[in-house]
Amino acid sequence: MFVRRYLFSLPLWISAHAFSTTSIPLVKRSTSLLAAATMNDASVTFRKYEGLGNDFILVDDRDKDRPSLTPEQSEKLCHRNFGIGGDGVIFALRPSKENHDFAMRIYNSDGSEPEMCGNGIRCMAQFLKDLGEEQKSYRIDTLAGTIIPVMNDDGTITVDMGEPILDGPKIPTTLEPNFQSNSVVEQDIEANGKRWKVSTVSMGNPHAIIFVDDLEADVSLSTDGPALETHPAFPAKTNVEFVQVMAPDHLKMKVWERGAGPTLACGTGACALTVAAIRAGKIPRGGPCRVTLPGGDLFIEWKEEDNKIYMTGPATFAFQGSTKRP
Repeated sequence: MFVRRYLFSLPLWISAHAFSTTSIPLVKRSTSLLAAATMNDASVTFRKYEGLGNDFILVDDRDKDRPSLTPEQSEKLCHRNFGIGGDGVIFALRPSKENHDFAMRIYNSDGSEPEMCGNGIRCMAQFLKDLGEEQKSYRIDTLAGTIIPVMNDDGTITVDMGEPILDGPKIPTTLEPNFQSNSVVEQDIEANGKRWKVSTVSMGNPHAIIFVDDLEADVSLSTDGPALETHPAFPAKTNVEFVQVMAPDHLKMKVWERGAGPTLACGTGACALTVAAIRAGKIPRGGPCRVTLPGGDLFIEWKEEDNKIYMTGPATFAFQGSTKRP
């Protein structure tokens, strides 16, 4: 059963609320989805998922080494008025490295390619499970390295996000390091006619974190976000997180994603800002931290025993369909 193109002119929230995994039967084995995709080379078969409102078009390319769509085609599919709509297109690929189950590539809504996406990796894990890949965990090769999502009994997904990168030049940023490990913690920067104190962390993709007293009063996301994203101090551009400390174990954030703009959630951003908050002495290390995003809550823990960051949150199936290849 395919959702026809005229459906995509409906408001985005309909995809997340009017459709469910029971309203459209799931394809249990990969052969069914692949057969549907090969029936017509001019069509694209997909499934739509969201992680706290960060929504993605998932494409089953497990028989391929590279994405079946170009960045330009992906950008068109992500258009919210003339396409399916989404923050990005994720491709589940055959791994090229040993000891990996799958590989992941993603194109943002502007056609750019990020190294990884935290909410996207959870959506891909749920996608694989729904395709019949019944595993407790998946070892996935990404441009940011190996990422391991684990399927929890309560329906959430915990992702081993690896160790944070703190060395300024490796993020990359040209800001002068002012903290241990050659890192940048609350360094002065000017953007959009304002002075900010920025901390930098990479989760395989760059993040600039700024702590504010009041998210609503102190931040104009539509202007401050892009000014910082494209600041010369970030030669590869950067994701930007504005953060308000609510309690010792609770942070609230707004995000401007590199290549996507304002989104309802950013998993790697939630991880990066938790690390930044600990290093700046704003919250203690030890135990999970609740991070409230516009789309909901993620739980982030930076463990001392292995220095890795673990992210726990949901990934939800919205609908599946087929559309004309752009």
